[in-house]
Amino acid sequence: MHLNPYGQDAVRLIADLANDRPRSLPELVRRCAAAGLVIDMPVGDRDLAVALELVDAWCEVADATEPARRAALVNRLLAAASAYPRLTDHGGTGWHLHYRDEGVSLGSVLRALVSVGTALHLAGRGMDRLGRCAGNDCEIVYVDTSRGGKQRYCSPRCANRDAVRRHRATARR
Repeated sequence: MHLNPYGQDAVRLIADLANDRPRSLPELVRRCAAAGLVIDMPVGDRDLAVALELVDAWCEVADATEPARRAALVNRLLAAASAYPRLTDHGGTGWHLHYRDEGVSLGSVLRALVSVGTALHLAGRGMDRLGRCAGNDCEIVYVDTSRGGKQRYCSPRCANRDAVRRHRATARR
């Protein structure tokens, strides 16, 4: 099965923005570019607010535990970002699909990229492939791209810390 990397990259970007919310428009632009987004669209003052609203809406998707609820939330994101898919070869990166109209702002591009990317990620890998870290006192959102699809912690460090905590609790009994 071929898994579309468009979904993986977009979901990783939005998880990064959710776990460390950008505090300024230049920071948002820098982080989007670092994640591989070609910044060839208009960037305006409203884009940071749109991106932060998107982060909040996407976190609802990540926090949903029922597949039907998660799907409904993703469908809401998709509806808000609807545009005709089109082929493009901007920036010499090769022909690929864009799920947005030409000339839309960074906030609108993020909305389209994240909604389609999340839908591709969940449909291609499984509806349970997003979540919050199961570690004690950790609220980090993770994107499960593991082979087995059993990720429950944001990092090996959190998994180890939680295992030690469970071991010590058992030893005390």
